[in-house]
Amino acid sequence: MNTKMTFRRNIKNQNRRGLSTPRKFLAIGLAVFFLLALVLQDFSFKFAIRPFFYAMEPLLKTKKDLKNWWEGKRAGFAEKNNIPCLKPEKLDAEFSNKLKAISYQLFVVVACGQIIPEKILNMPKLGSINIHYSLLPKYRGASPVESAILNGDTETGVTIQKMTYEMDAGDIIAQEKVDILPGETAPELRKRLIKIGGELLVKTLPDFTEGKTKPVPQNGSLASVCKKIKKEDGLIDLEGDSQKNYNKFRAYALWPRTFFFKNGKRIIITDATLENGKFIIKKIIPEGGKEIDYRN
Repeated sequence: MNTKMTFRRNIKNQNRRGLSTPRKFLAIGLAVFFLLALVLQDFSFKFAIRPFFYAMEPLLKTKKDLKNWWEGKRAGFAEKNNIPCLKPEKLDAEFSNKLKAISYQLFVVVACGQIIPEKILNMPKLGSINIHYSLLPKYRGASPVESAILNGDTETGVTIQKMTYEMDAGDIIAQEKVDILPGETAPELRKRLIKIGGELLVKTLPDFTEGKTKPVPQNGSLASVCKKIKKEDGLIDLEGDSQKNYNKFRAYALWPRTFFFKNGKRIIITDATLENGKFIIKKIIPEGGKEIDYRN
């Protein structure tokens, strides 16, 4: 679908119906090009929303290939759709002044990876909203997808919240529950949640920007917090609980991956399953080697 033509068509339809003036919003984060594609391609908007695209550096800065992939994706999407793309090293006063000069109505934040100053959050007329991949107030923090799998949850979801300076404690604008599929890994689940979150945003933005949505405060007494993942979190005990080991394998399938040590060498698990209640390792990468079958 030609997203430029779609956007122009939305503008023409809006002008023909005499609806609200176009909104300008800034998208901040890692997964935003998926999200913006849905916004640009959607024909059902009551008005057109013109995005201004900005993506942070990848969270996995040590992974050169992944970094190049993100760079190519975001730059290509922005260029194709004629969307400006800023890449500041810091969310400092200089960047804040640039945003202020453009007069955005709304900021949409997805997987930013940095703490956004309160001054920037409160800058737009409609404030800032965030797509968070859990059913808030559960799993506030940096690793909601991994945490849900680690804890053996069978259900998670997407929350669109108003942003406050307190982490993931904003009023809830919309939520959608999602089943976690048996054997599903964090990358697989996150991919589904990104799509669902984008679709939920498309449904939510028109009423929210027209003041027809009443956000609901979170129940802080039910809140739980998930930590930022560290490389050492991937270590497993082969004699430990099989279900917990399998959950960890699924949760850390992208990074840091699960591993154990043998004769002082780090061995990465690349393929595993749970069979008859037992954690079965299928493939591994020995330190300094290539992927091989574990039984060999």
